[in-house]
Amino acid sequence: MAATPGDGSDPASPPASPPASPPASVDQLVGVIGDNLRAFRRRQGLSVDGLAQLSGIDPSLLAAIEEGRHRPDIATLWTVAKALDLSFSSLLSSGGDAGTTVIRRAESRSLTSRDGRFTSRALFPLKGERQVEFYELRLSPGADEASDGHSPGTVENILVGRGPVEIVTADGEHRLEEGDSILFEADVPHGYRNPGDGEAVLYLVMSYIL
Repeated sequence: MAATPGDGSDPASPPASPPASPPASVDQLVGVIGDNLRAFRRRQGLSVDGLAQLSGIDPSLLAAIEEGRHRPDIATLWTVAKALDLSFSSLLSSGGDAGTTVIRRAESRSLTSRDGRFTSRALFPLKGERQVEFYELRLSPGADEASDGHSPGTVENILVGRGPVEIVTADGEHRLEEGDSILFEADVPHGYRNPGDGEAVLYLVMSYIL
């Protein structure tokens, strides 16, 4: 059977013609992520199966993400970004930007954990390459989100807007209250917990130190 672009059999084949515009109900961020994932995978000469071996993610799931048929959760995107040696925002970016940008809450897009109890909203334009990223994190009561280590040199600086929260780093567990902040190396496993009975809100500045 002849190979088709994105099926993992021919990473060197040219991209297919741009698809028709999706219906308005389709999440545009899903399409951006799929296009970026396919482009970065091919740029590194990887098939879908090759990326699956690097990341440990099922090739059928990777294919569904590339084709815009599956909205990936936060952990999956981090795993793929790490396997491709990319910043998290590289998979979300939709091109270059310049000048002043206003980001309306109603127009912003959030990514969620598998259980839906942890959400991440980008507070920066999802355009172009950058070494610093700014996020709003929300944790439902009792949420416990574990994260694998990010790319070498990644640092997280977190301010608690509403708490309490517990941040687990390589140095142990740290309880923070509203107004507290923490800075830690995030290229090792770490985690976020909400031990309270209300929603916790965090503001995260992520830096990629080269």
